[in-house]
Amino acid sequence: MSSTPLLTTTTNPPPTKHHTTTHHPSPEKLALLIDKSKSVNNILQIHATLLRHDLHHHPILNFKLQRSYTSFGRLDCSVSLFYQTPNPNIFFYTNIIHSHTLHHLHAQAFSFYSLMLDNNVKPNHFTFSSVLKSCPLKSAKEIHSQAIKFGLDSDLYVRTSLVDVYARGGDVASACKLFDRIPEKSLVLLTTMLTCFTKHGEIERARVLFDEMRERDVVCWNVMIDGYAQQRMPNVCLELFRRMLAAKVRPNEVTVLAVLSACGQLGALESGRWVHSYTENNGIHANVRVGTALIDMYSKCGSLEDARLVFRSINDKDVVVWNSMIVGEAINGFSQEALQLFNKMCRLGFQPTDITFIGVLSTCAHAGLISEGRGFFRSMMDEYGIEPKIEHYGCMVNLLGRTGHLEEAYDLVRNMKIQPDPVLWGTLLGACRDHGNIALGEEIAEFLVSHALANSGTYTLLSNIYAAAGNWDGVARIRTLMKDSGVQKEPGCSSIEVKNKVYEFLAGDLRHPRSKEIYMMLEEINGWLKAHGYTPQTDIVLHDLGETEKEQSLEVHSEKLAIAFGLISTQPGTTIKIFKNLRVCRDCHSVIKLLSMITGRKIVMRDRNRFHHFVNGLCSCGDYW
Repeated sequence: MSSTPLLTTTTNPPPTKHHTTTHHPSPEKLALLIDKSKSVNNILQIHATLLRHDLHHHPILNFKLQRSYTSFGRLDCSVSLFYQTPNPNIFFYTNIIHSHTLHHLHAQAFSFYSLMLDNNVKPNHFTFSSVLKSCPLKSAKEIHSQAIKFGLDSDLYVRTSLVDVYARGGDVASACKLFDRIPEKSLVLLTTMLTCFTKHGEIERARVLFDEMRERDVVCWNVMIDGYAQQRMPNVCLELFRRMLAAKVRPNEVTVLAVLSACGQLGALESGRWVHSYTENNGIHANVRVGTALIDMYSKCGSLEDARLVFRSINDKDVVVWNSMIVGEAINGFSQEALQLFNKMCRLGFQPTDITFIGVLSTCAHAGLISEGRGFFRSMMDEYGIEPKIEHYGCMVNLLGRTGHLEEAYDLVRNMKIQPDPVLWGTLLGACRDHGNIALGEEIAEFLVSHALANSGTYTLLSNIYAAAGNWDGVARIRTLMKDSGVQKEPGCSSIEVKNKVYEFLAGDLRHPRSKEIYMMLEEINGWLKAHGYTPQTDIVLHDLGETEKEQSLEVHSEKLAIAFGLISTQPGTTIKIFKNLRVCRDCHSVIKLLSMITGRKIVMRDRNRFHHFVNGLCSCGDYW
């Protein structure tokens, strides 16, 4: 192409007095210029040329201009041009519909679709696939009927779009019905159904479909990996990630975010570090999203040093990054550090969010900062206009319950503006157990049972309250009620990561190949403990057993098995990290404190409530958890 300015008209040498020739740009040349334009200014110049030379109604040029305006984000120009087009045909209508769906303006797209029908312009398969792109389910059903009316419902593009819209709208049955009718299933269509299944919790159906796929790209691998992470199945998530790498499929940012979430759920620190290293060595940019995920992973794995390093390395921190670090400090028991971060964040001009206040309120709960917690809860509403969510009420009930303000906690729950959930009631019941308030515990439990709000945790906590008071008849009655209701108690499970592999233990577990060595180490541990004056806290065994049986029951708690395995599987001086799905009991807490002193090892435990960092006979929680 010559260096002649884009929209100047070409003239011959200076005309004589009696003869003038003006060269009109051809439609073909103008069409080529539109296609090659790099900016909206170029398009505006070409549009001006069309107007000067009376070509603004040329159908092909008009159509190309409309499409270009949309691609450069000038939907207003595209719409104006559409309305200036006399008798627009199906291509013009489909283009303007598609333009609006690209900008997620479904109502306007649907309006143009209706206008097209009013003007007796018959839609084609591209029209239907365009109007369905950002369509809500209710409108999609109407359009589906239209597609049937025009005989286009069996078209591959239309049916694929219908599967997508039903899947997005949560109508899994209709999506499956349409999907099954398509003989040749494209990778896009298969990925759509994978997303549908994983999004709606049908992970097993998704896995069957995934395993049957002959071709898999990074998108479908990501859908499955993230699906397992969202369904709290981190072991399977990491296993699938390893298969993805073995299949030579290159992970991207979406993969990394899902895998880091799984590492955090498992407490798999070494696996998380490997993923971090992978991102740095394979061109996956450590942006704010990846940085936040890394902070979250390291915090949940108990490695605050690494989390803080990542936090400091992020240049353009947003409030989400600050929130992640505040919550990380809070769950690891570093209360002062969390509150200092909060104050610094506010000084720098960041507006706290509801997540920020979950972090600071949980900090207060973990540290027993009753007056500070009340103050934050009030300021959240009065200063920042944030309405408390269930999580904020949960933090306050936890804080009030731990500090013995049971009646205040109960009043707060009863006067909430939103419906309390079983977790909140469970927190209050747990406080009743810890403070021996049987009467209030029974009142709450009876309310939950009568309103069909009780779960396994409700029954277990009430049984524990009775057992702590020596009311074995009450315990028997609750266990019978649990059996009759088909409710099962969640078993305690502890996990430990050794050489990038996660091992899980239940109480009294004998499944591990090295069980004999583990139990020999337990015997050695018991000897160390007795030599240091340890006495088993048999009062916490909530079964009607003899003293010897109670001691034996305590010895094989899942966290003790995991620690014994850690001692025989790692080098002296190595930090041992344990993750438990339930709250650590008082006896295990005392034992781990002693073991950190006896072995000279740092032992980190994450239980259901928080982290405990045991060093030289002391715990970061200050024995308050």
